[in-house]
Amino acid sequence: MTAVPIATWCISAVAMAGVIVRPFRWPEAVWAVAGAGALVLLGLVTPEMALAGIAKGTDVYLFLAGMMLLSETARDAGLFDWLAMQAARQARGSAKRLFLLVYGVGVVVTIFLSNDATAVVLTPAVAAAVRAIRLRNPLPYLLICAFTANAASFVLPISNPANLVMYASHMPSLGRWLQQYGPAAAVSVIATYACLRWVERGSFDDEVPKEVPDARLSRSGRIAAAGIALAALVLLGASAFEQQLGLPTALCGVLTLLLGWATGGVSPRKALGGISWSVLPLVGGLFVLVEALDKTGVIGLLAGVLADGTATSTQATGGLAGLAVALASNLVNNLPAGLVAASAAHAALVPEPVIRALVIGVDLGPNLSVTGSLATILWLAALRRDGYQVDGWQFLKIGAVVMAPALVLSLVAALALA
Repeated sequence: MTAVPIATWCISAVAMAGVIVRPFRWPEAVWAVAGAGALVLLGLVTPEMALAGIAKGTDVYLFLAGMMLLSETARDAGLFDWLAMQAARQARGSAKRLFLLVYGVGVVVTIFLSNDATAVVLTPAVAAAVRAIRLRNPLPYLLICAFTANAASFVLPISNPANLVMYASHMPSLGRWLQQYGPAAAVSVIATYACLRWVERGSFDDEVPKEVPDARLSRSGRIAAAGIALAALVLLGASAFEQQLGLPTALCGVLTLLLGWATGGVSPRKALGGISWSVLPLVGGLFVLVEALDKTGVIGLLAGVLADGTATSTQATGGLAGLAVALASNLVNNLPAGLVAASAAHAALVPEPVIRALVIGVDLGPNLSVTGSLATILWLAALRRDGYQVDGWQFLKIGAVVMAPALVLSLVAALALA
């Protein structure tokens, strides 16, 4: 191995370690951008390659910006406070019922709006709910937003942008997708719920108030709700016609903000100021790191391993590949891991069962650690925005119990169709 690949790997490893550990409490974006900048300054990646890598994330940037804009508009319009009161009312004094209710909503939001939407839209609503009813231990309900974001992210093609990356221009039809992924997705959702509820079983002694004050939803709040519903419909339509999701989502966010502003219930300055803009350079930096790794020949090497493995046993290769990419997603984040896995799989022309296993590994594997997926990083940012902190080690201990059974059972269900 030459010095150039070694240097590229070392810089990429340090950058990703910074993203995961966050030394000095610096934002994740600082480390990703610093790593990308170092690669360019040292001549390991040309400026043209770096720009090409950044450009590959354009649809992701637009999608995230649109979702975060919808979230902040809804927050400013009071939609989350209203939803908090409704959730507390429906719980009828039962912590277990509240847990199931939040989990179900998280699954639905992930399915129809994507896992990133669950992180940026549902998390503030749940944070408002647990604050409104003054729960002694709000963490179990906040964790739901992170775990459902990944567990339900392969129910539909639009449930996770990584699905679009994995298939590129070869996305199966909706009917075919449900046939291939339906059983595994059901297993993932049920197993994740069962494991998470077992882990948090000691938290259901919390008192949930039975009497909750009535709350009215303002006109701007109704507009925000309509904007989120419109985004769900637009995403389904764009997916059905195999169109990119970023621009339609961004337009929905802008339209919702403008309509909320027109009613006088939303402040554009406040909504725009509340967005975690640092997520965008974080994603851009990750794309540059993947571009650099591609240059080292790692994708060609992985493609050869996949091709040799499938020639021997498709199911065994699929299972091992799914487990490997799940682990890799927690080491380097599932966005770059998914990009590398997709490139290797397409180069190796692997059969459909292996692609399924890779998708499940990329989507569900990140439930192990706080930096496993972009959705979980967005979830952390949303928690910080509301004054909550979750320790990485604390999440890892829960994730190890919750993710592993769901991943193994989902891979078995998916590969049983091979």
